[in-house]
This record gives sequence, structure tokens and C-alpha cells, in this order.
Amino acid sequence: MRSFEDNYRQKGLRRKLIEHLKEKGIKSHAVLDAMLKIPRHLFLDKAFEEWAYKDFAFPIDCDQTISQPFTVARQSELMDIRPKDKVLEIGLGSGYQACVLHNLEAKVYSIERHKTLHDKTSHRLKGLGYSSIRTFYGDGFQGLPLLAPFDKILITAACDEIPEILISQLKEDGFIIFPYGKTNDSQIMTKITKLKNGVLKTEEFGLFRFVPMLKGKV
Repeated sequence: MRSFEDNYRQKGLRRKLIEHLKEKGIKSHAVLDAMLKIPRHLFLDKAFEEWAYKDFAFPIDCDQTISQPFTVARQSELMDIRPKDKVLEIGLGSGYQACVLHNLEAKVYSIERHKTLHDKTSHRLKGLGYSSIRTFYGDGFQGLPLLAPFDKILITAACDEIPEILISQLKEDGFIIFPYGKTNDSQIMTKITKLKNGVLKTEEFGLFRFVPMLKGKV
């Protein structure tokens, strides 16, 4: 079984990564502090561990990816987490993004459509002391209607359509952050806020590239 070691060298590399993210324009001290505390190398296959603190995405199980740190930081910054925010994450993946949200003091609920990946990540989170993150094996397109409404929702895969079912699970004045666009191209990081009387406000925050969000469970 893999050990959860986090040594001085890795902590030093993590501090360098945080400085890099500052230089790239991440301004939220809360987000940077949250990421500084997380041993990203433990969320990667050991084959990539040496490069864990480079600003790169890497493949993980089930043909998924762990996003590059800048993307994680930017999405987390846009989420503008307040303590005890009830947050739904679509796409648990490696669990790294969920841990960042948790360190920002959100109550995190995360869905993963791949059973193998869900189970492996759930085990990892418990081993790292993140057992309060609630994980679910299910279809992210459907959200978690029985646990709605949520203050905020984060989608960590590319959507080629507006996720109306998920928007319906937001509280009034809540918002959803997601990469919007065709999956064979870059997507626009999009924020939709649910205002009074069902009015939706849309904002855009630059281009990113994600794996596609797919329906169903596997």
C-alpha cells in the first residue's frame, strides 16, 4: 500500500509552485494557502510523482486527468468560498480539487461516474484525513437532488450544453462555475448566477481545456 509521505523536499517544491501561481495572476491568499497544505504528489500515479509540482495536468485512472494547478487555483478563486458554503463538485477525479475546496472551509459533496475511480479516491481522501468530504458514485448530469439546494456548484469537465438540471439545484443567488464549449477545442470558463425569479446572469473568465463531461455511470 502506498504511504502518505510528505517530506521537506516536496514541501519546498510546493512553495515554489505557489510562487509560480502568484506570478501567473492568482491573487486569493486563501486559495494559495489551501493549495500549499495539500501534497499533490499523493494524488498522482507514482510514475509522475517527480513532476507533481510542475504546472501540468497529468493522466489518472479511467482516462481522466488531474487539472494543472493554475486551473485548480483559478476555478477555486472564482468559487469565492465562504466558510460552511454547501458546494457540489461534479467530477471527483483524483480528489485534489475537492481537498482545496475543503481547505477553504466548504462543505463538499462530490460525484464521480467511474466506480473504480470513485472507490480509489474515496480511500485516498480518508487516508489523508479528508473523510468529511462526501463522495458519491453517480451521474454528474443529475446532480444530487435529494441534498439540494447548494450554495455553489463546480463542474470539472467540459460541458457542451448549459447544465440546467444542476442550475435548478442552486439556492437563490447561488452560482455554478463550469468550462463551456465543444470538447475538441478550448472551453470558456463560465459562471451562471441564479438570481430572483429564476433570472440567470452569465459571466465569462477566459479559455481552458478539459476532458468532456459524459452522461451515465461506468
